[in-house]
Amino acid sequence: MQRQNLVFEKMRAPRSLLPLVITICYFVVGPHNCVAFPKRSSCYVQDGKADCRHLSLSEVPQDLPQDITSLDMSHNRLKEIHPVTLTRYPGLIHLNIGYNSISKVDPGLCRTLPLLQTLNMEHNQVFVLKEEDMSHCTNLTRLFMASNKIKLQGEPFSALQSLEVLDVSMNKLQSAKLSSQPQLPSLVNLSLAFNNIGTLKKDDFSFLNQSFLQFLNMSSVPLKTLEPGCFTPISSLRTLIMDGSSMDTLVISKLCSELSGSSIDVLFLRKMKLIKLTNTTFSGLQKTNLTFLDLSRNGMVEIEPGSFQWLSRLLTLLLTDNNIKLLTKDTFQGLKSLKKLQLTKALGSGHHTPVIGDFSFQPLSALESLILQRTGVRAITQYTFTGLTSLKELDMSWSSSLTSLRNITSKTFVSLTQSPLRKLNLTGTSIAQINPGCFSVLRNLTTLLLEFNFIKQNLTGKEFEGLGQVEEIYMSNNQQTVNLGSMSFVNVPKLRFLTLARSLRAEAVNLDPSPFRHLPNLTFLDLSNNNIANIRENMLEGLVNLKVLKLQHNNFARLWKSANLGGPVLFLKHTRRLTTLEMDNNGMDEIPVEALRGLSDLRQLSLANNLLNRLKDSVFDDLNSLQVLNLQKNLITAVRPEVFKTPLSNLRRLVLDKNPFDCTCESMLWFVTWLNDTNGTSVPGLRDQYMCNTPLGYFNHSILDFDGLSCKDMTPFQALYILSSTAVLMLLVTALLVRFQGWRIQFYWNILINRTLGFSDATVEEGREFEYDAYIIHSDKDSSWVERRMVPLENDQCRFCLDDRDAVPGTSQLQSIVENMRNSRKIVFVVTETLLNDALCSRFKAHHALHQVIEASRDSVVLVFLQDVHDYKLSQSLLLRRGMLRPCCILDWPVHKERVPAFHQKLLIALGMTNRLQE
Repeated sequence: MQRQNLVFEKMRAPRSLLPLVITICYFVVGPHNCVAFPKRSSCYVQDGKADCRHLSLSEVPQDLPQDITSLDMSHNRLKEIHPVTLTRYPGLIHLNIGYNSISKVDPGLCRTLPLLQTLNMEHNQVFVLKEEDMSHCTNLTRLFMASNKIKLQGEPFSALQSLEVLDVSMNKLQSAKLSSQPQLPSLVNLSLAFNNIGTLKKDDFSFLNQSFLQFLNMSSVPLKTLEPGCFTPISSLRTLIMDGSSMDTLVISKLCSELSGSSIDVLFLRKMKLIKLTNTTFSGLQKTNLTFLDLSRNGMVEIEPGSFQWLSRLLTLLLTDNNIKLLTKDTFQGLKSLKKLQLTKALGSGHHTPVIGDFSFQPLSALESLILQRTGVRAITQYTFTGLTSLKELDMSWSSSLTSLRNITSKTFVSLTQSPLRKLNLTGTSIAQINPGCFSVLRNLTTLLLEFNFIKQNLTGKEFEGLGQVEEIYMSNNQQTVNLGSMSFVNVPKLRFLTLARSLRAEAVNLDPSPFRHLPNLTFLDLSNNNIANIRENMLEGLVNLKVLKLQHNNFARLWKSANLGGPVLFLKHTRRLTTLEMDNNGMDEIPVEALRGLSDLRQLSLANNLLNRLKDSVFDDLNSLQVLNLQKNLITAVRPEVFKTPLSNLRRLVLDKNPFDCTCESMLWFVTWLNDTNGTSVPGLRDQYMCNTPLGYFNHSILDFDGLSCKDMTPFQALYILSSTAVLMLLVTALLVRFQGWRIQFYWNILINRTLGFSDATVEEGREFEYDAYIIHSDKDSSWVERRMVPLENDQCRFCLDDRDAVPGTSQLQSIVENMRNSRKIVFVVTETLLNDALCSRFKAHHALHQVIEASRDSVVLVFLQDVHDYKLSQSLLLRRGMLRPCCILDWPVHKERVPAFHQKLLIALGMTNRLQE
């Protein structure tokens, strides 16, 4: 079974985390599926979990390991699930048979799987759920029956004492009342989403009055009426989701009132077309401990003053994606505990720019995070953020319509003077100018984001006055119009993280003294994509703690060249603690031996997309901690141990593809050997991207095809090679000679032997007992062949008996045949199809010939085949088989004329064989 690198989701969560897990899963990927997997071609098993999805199966496979604990059969063609098909897997804990066509729950399912804890049957065709269907599922903790249109008969959930999660969403249920008797004491999560529940009656949840329900999902439920006390049986409820229910303000107010006696903590009211909030909408929540409220995507236009005054314990308020026109000092009145306010795309856009009024956030004295992403407002005044005395994070990114931010002055953030702000995000706010002292009031700031703006100025250092605590500054992607000075960062001595990618002028860092000399704590520096051509050796002087340096996409073609005026610029000699160096796409064709000296802590080196060719010996010798090496797309032809032995000793990832490798012994033998021996290093694309360029025999072949044996000393193997090659050749020649000229060899061999020893091994006395040497049996149609081919062989030492010529006078034909056979030492059959059909030959002559074979020996009969006759026909007609005779007594008339003499010779040898058994 094919194994793939698939990670199975854990199918059980602790009770305390269960509501959060289900909430995230529901809102991120939909109400029915938490994970989407690619289509596969076969089942496979990993860590006791069998995955058989999307295989068009009509039944459970029987070839899976018996010890699996999880089986996923979703997205197949199951019409029913027979318990007998699961008897092979009694240890199953999790079973997913969703997205099939199953019409019922078999009562024997849980009896066959006594350990089952999770059963997923969503998106099937179950129409009726009976009490006996689930009566044996006492260990079940999670049951998913969404999208089945089920009708409940009796008390189908009464036996589920351990059930913690129940999903019956999208079943067109008319009521939330799933039972009339108390049951499901362990239930903590219930989903009734996408059902047709229009009314919540007082006793609908009475079946849960013994449970500890914490999570209830009623999304897209057309709820219009709520009877008093409808939530009383589930007063332990902590999370309620009502998204997409389209309830009007009055129904929402009623909902809040009914929740007043619960333990509600998290409330989702998204996509409900809640256009306006009144000062009584949430009045019913005054006595609750609600800490999380999500009102996103409602198209909300107006919030009446005092709408949130009832939510004094609220910690998080989300108003994302609305169309609010105005925020005033009374909008957030009463939210004295609020810590996070998210207004991403919350303020409408159109003909009238929305307004954030002065002192709008003053009631939010406990607010720590204010998110104003993509918010279009008219202006930021000196009172906009007044009152945010606990604010730690302010995110105004991508709010390009804020004209107040285009030219930041000392008054822009004056309203944050009393705020302990630590993170300020001004990414993509169209900033063009940063004036001196504009951030001076933000003395607690540690992170400043200024990326994707239009800053065009010389940074003198006064722009960062007051930022003595700042540790991270992001200024990348500013159209390469920023110029630095030697004092640019003098006011941020604690800076650890600095990005200036695609922001600087080409000559910005070519200064003496260096603009970075005041940053001894800097650990991360990004100067990539700036077209920098010239830098000084002292550029990084003083950066003793620098660990990551990004210099890719610049123009350092001459920086490390020996021919450079003044020699190569060894600017890395001041950064001994460097762990990551990226210098891709710089047009470099040379690395000085001293360039990387002393970088013993370097773990990642990337020099891809340069023009590096022959690297000097020992250039990487100090990189004994290197774990990632990227030399992709260079002109490297040789990978020699003198260069790469040290860096490759501890390497975890090597990227050296798309180089024109020279696949010769000197250039590639050591590297190919290393690749074959290494186990701990990842080499992506080894088979397809590491191609030979030279020599011609290996052109466009993978370096793995390089034969290292060709480089070894073959002297000890030459003799063995020659000997084995000679033996193989001789064997081939002998086989071919025997195959095509074997008959000729045998012919001359027999001539040699027979001239020496004679053609016959029969004694003289044996010959005197018979009048004829052979009796010829043939059909009438073969008489001409016998006269032409057999009769000419007669001489003084060899006589044949022919019926037509040698019949005994005065006797009958049959008596003559019998007498002549007795007087012949051999009997020769001239076998053709005609002979087999000759009644006299096949019945009478063959019978007496067989009798003579039995009385004398198997050498007394000789078969001469003029045609290819099957052994079966031979046995049926002549009562003889080839196996009854010795091979020398079976002859075939040759097709080729040149082989006729050899045939005659074999015939004489067969006739000369003795009939007497050898003792």
